[in-house]
Amino acid sequence: MTDSINAFVPGIDARIDGATDGPLSGLTFAAKDLFNVAGFHTGGGNPDWGKRAPVPDKHSWAVQTLLDSGANLIGKTITDEVSLGILGENAFYGTPLNSAAPNRVPGGSSSGSAAAVAAGLCDTAIGTDTGGSVRVPASFCGLFGIRPTHGRINGAGMLPQAPSADTTGWFARDIETFARVSEVILGESCEAAIPTQLIIASDAFGFADKSVREALKPMVALLQEQVDETTEEIMAPQGLSVWGRAQRTLQPAEAWDTFKDWVNEDNPRVSFNVARGLMAGSSVTAADLNWAALMRREARARLDYLLRPGTVLVQPTTPFPAPLKGLPLDELNTVRDQIMCLCAYGGLTGVATITIPGAKVTTSSGDLAPVGLSIIGAPGTDAMLVGLARVLLQQE
Repeated sequence: MTDSINAFVPGIDARIDGATDGPLSGLTFAAKDLFNVAGFHTGGGNPDWGKRAPVPDKHSWAVQTLLDSGANLIGKTITDEVSLGILGENAFYGTPLNSAAPNRVPGGSSSGSAAAVAAGLCDTAIGTDTGGSVRVPASFCGLFGIRPTHGRINGAGMLPQAPSADTTGWFARDIETFARVSEVILGESCEAAIPTQLIIASDAFGFADKSVREALKPMVALLQEQVDETTEEIMAPQGLSVWGRAQRTLQPAEAWDTFKDWVNEDNPRVSFNVARGLMAGSSVTAADLNWAALMRREARARLDYLLRPGTVLVQPTTPFPAPLKGLPLDELNTVRDQIMCLCAYGGLTGVATITIPGAKVTTSSGDLAPVGLSIIGAPGTDAMLVGLARVLLQQE
């Protein structure tokens, strides 16, 4: 296979045929280089991580499940270093091409997986989402993406980052492929149980760029036609930035626990941003952790209150379309913080979320770039959300 978009890990020809018969027969998939594939290093997006970890002798649960269902693995995809990134720019392996907006980043850390699907190199791809690493590239690349209920998907054989927030997710270009893959990984039929109430997260829409709000209006209107009642609510009464700060406290602290032995013992090569993030995680105080844990408890209580049976909540997946590639470091810091304000709920609360494509905005440079709409349900409603997306797209 020719990798014309820099989506796949160089030097690793991880192609494996799936079962001869199964619900995913005829489909191809790629796996983010955090998932074990037997016989190949799990590199984690960093040239020194692969040297430390032994070559796995069996596939991760997610890879094995797709193979058993008849899908064919075509390769391992580039990730932000040890999944510590949200934009998809890897200092060692480069930036996978965002086919939907070629001069812009693909989003990370599941950058290669999203890029490969967007370019049509495979039908679906698996990634991980801790602080937004499936949702953000799905929005930036114009794809369907899912962050399942936390703890629902078996994480065996997946390189962790922050276990209290890590999830396995997946991408597809079209709803039928997305639903087929979702039924296999979730283990249940994705038939829609149409919700009776829709909540529009007014603070999240207010936080997003005006162009994003306008672009998503038709998709929200389609949802409104399906439900009995629509209301507007503030999702984060404490403030979206406060939820973002809580996630930026908990996630780096857990990531430091995950990678500190590697850093201390190997003194590995890492990019400046990754080194800075790890050091920030190492210096989180007990007082800050206690505060963040309390805020997580408040966030969970808030979404438990909002997401009553028969209710879904919607918000923009990202506050803006994909930023341009190669922005200066000081600009990237602001971009990352803004993205986290809309994505923090996932890691904090563990609810089910799917991202739906279909909207584009005209950027300041005059090009069109995708943005996604997130539909959020209570824990365990993953299949219902996929089925709802199916119904919505049939109404277009």
